[in-house]
Order: sequence, then structure tokens, then C-alpha cells
Amino acid sequence: LPAALADCPRLKDANLRGNPLRDRRLEKMVNGCQTRAVLEYLRSKGRAEGGREETRRRKREKQQKKDGGDGERDEAEAVGKLLLKVLHVGDNPAPMVVRASPGVRDVRPYIVCCVLRGVQLRPGNAVRRFLSAQTKLHEDICEKRTAATIATHDLQLVKGPLTYSVQPPAELKITPLGRKEIKAKDLLRQLQAEAEEQRKQKKRQNVSGLHKYLQLLDGKDNYPCLVDAEGVVISFPPITNSEKTKIRKTTRDLFLEVTSDTSLQICKDVMDALILKIAELNRFTMENKEEGSGSDDESDALCGPVNVDPNQNTQQPLVVEQVRVVDMDGNLKVLYPSKTDLATVSSLLTVIR
Repeated sequence: LPAALADCPRLKDANLRGNPLRDRRLEKMVNGCQTRAVLEYLRSKGRAEGGREETRRRKREKQQKKDGGDGERDEAEAVGKLLLKVLHVGDNPAPMVVRASPGVRDVRPYIVCCVLRGVQLRPGNAVRRFLSAQTKLHEDICEKRTAATIATHDLQLVKGPLTYSVQPPAELKITPLGRKEIKAKDLLRQLQAEAEEQRKQKKRQNVSGLHKYLQLLDGKDNYPCLVDAEGVVISFPPITNSEKTKIRKTTRDLFLEVTSDTSLQICKDVMDALILKIAELNRFTMENKEEGSGSDDESDALCGPVNVDPNQNTQQPLVVEQVRVVDMDGNLKVLYPSKTDLATVSSLLTVIR
């Protein structure tokens, strides 16, 4: 029965019997011909229903506001997301290629590479921040370099195509960061002596810097290395990069490299994390105007990111160029980033493919 009947002041008698009523109490009143009681009951019930409807209405309005707010937040988050544009191999007139020799299979078989352009490095302590972040990645996701090792290079100083291969310790020559050219076996012997001296001076077993990673090459007859087109070793994982491709504040573009003896997936996961960290640092540098030129000094066996126009818009996307790793016959082994890569950081990074 409609509650509006209770608002009819001249209604004295109402024969409502025969109506199918679900309310048992109301049914008794109707069958007893208690018109006044029926109207009063409908009035009180109408107020209750009205109150419930008002409550429902308020809930709907609240939910609509919440939904609208979520939409606004989603939009704000989308605007605030870091941007990354992928340049595919087919659209790149001069893509970098890495050839992997069969010998790496038994030493350090997995490598993932890419080129990154558009990173701000010149202002303030940008280089130092990047080196610190990279060292932290080595400690955390790379599990102290036991799972993977990161290396970054000044792309302008890298002569491609590159070859990822192995060489005997007595033949592998490299100019380590901050040192003169040396054979790998002599470098490790030198680092071992420095580690022993460090232990004596600090009177403790733990050592710092490159000395922490010497045991990772124990028992290896050959050492992994990345060699450029001129035959120069630019990377000796998991120990050091070459001074030749060292990144400085004037660097414009980066060549990124991740190697592992564990799995290809860990290489990709580390590369995802590295690109995300570079993007975060890049935005921080561009949003916080700093004075001073900082330093080019390297604190780890790694290098930092790139430098672009300081007046560049903060939402200008970084550009990551796909790099193919092929075998010596040219058959594709790895392409990064592929369609499925960068998924682990998709909540923080908008990838334009």
C-alpha cells in the first residue's frame, strides 16, 4: 500500500481487504477494518522508508564523489607517471648489436643490453646520486653481484658492434676505472693484495668496493668480457668497466648492460629496475635546480646516466632503444626491451611503445 494514503486528511474509511499484503501486521489491521490505525501505520512506515531512502541517497552521492575522486586521482597519477618511449630496432637507422660467442655459455651466459637517451646528468650532484643508486641496486636486486652485474657506458665512446666473449686471465687486458691498463690476472692479484691490506688496517674481515666481488671469479679458467669493434675490452663483469667508456657529466647517451650466470630473467628484471631508477633520478634532477658541478669520480665499478638540455620539459620521455643480442651466426638470442619487458615497473612507468 502507498504511504501517501496517510496524507489524505479527509479519508475516514478505507476498505482495503483482499489486497495481497506481505506485511502481516498491516494485514491484521486491514482485516479488522482499523482505517485510522492503518493510515497511522502507513505514515510511520513511510517516514522510516523515507529515512532509509535518504540514507541510500546520501550513500550514492558519497560513492559518486569517491568514484569521481578516484578518477581524478587516477588522472593525476597518470600525469605524474614517468614516461619512457621505446625505439624499435626496425625504426632505428643504426641499432646497436651485441654478438655473443659460444664460450660464454660455461662462464656467464646471460646478457641484456639497451641504449637510453635523454637523461639529465650535469646539474649538482646528479652523477653522485646515480652512482649511489646503482651501488644500492648491486647490493639489493643484484644480491651483491652474485645474481647479476650492472654496467653503464658513454654511448658516444662505444664502438659497435660489440662482442660478448671470454678470454683467459693472462690475455684479457682492460683499463679499469681509475687505473692503468692491466691484465685481468694481475688486476685480481692487485685487488686481492689491497683487500688484505684493508683488512689489516680496519682489523675486520669485511672489505669494501671491488674487493667484495673477487670470489665470484674463483675457479674460472676464462673470464667474461665485452669487447668493442676495435678489440678494446670495455667491460669485465662482475669486476669493473673500462676507463675508455666512463660516463662523465658531459655524457649525452647511455649504453646499459646487465650480465648474469643465473638466468636471463634476472637480467631483464635488473634492467627494468635500473631504467626505472634512472627515470626517477632524472625527474628529481630536473625538478630540483641545483648549483655546482659535482664530480665525475667513480665510487663503484659502474657509471652514471646521460645529460640533456637543462631546459627540457620534465615530462619529456626518456627514449630506450632496443638492442639485439645475437649468436655469431646472427641468430637472435635476446631483444630488450621486448613487448613483455618493463612489466615489473609498469605501475610507476608509462611505456610508449
